[in-house]
Amino acid sequence: MRTTLVRIGNSRGIRIPKVLLEQCHLEGSVLLEVERDRLVIRPATNPRQGWDEAFRQMSDEGDDVILDPDVPPTDWDKTDWEW
Repeated sequence: MRTTLVRIGNSRGIRIPKVLLEQCHLEGSVLLEVERDRLVIRPATNPRQGWDEAFRQMSDEGDDVILDPDVPPTDWDKTDWEW
């Protein structure tokens, strides 16, 4: 699909057709990156997106233990901590 750059102040912009926005799931904020000689537009995601589910899965699999063996659990860890 060919489009034209339009002047927006000192910058330039493009109009992205609705069908392309829907296909790429673009809405709100986006990230712009240059890869080689291409401009790539990606949906901006929350850097911690999916963490809740990952932690839940770790807990279900019993993989939510402290990884540093040099740090002994405290009384609080043993009695008061809950997921």
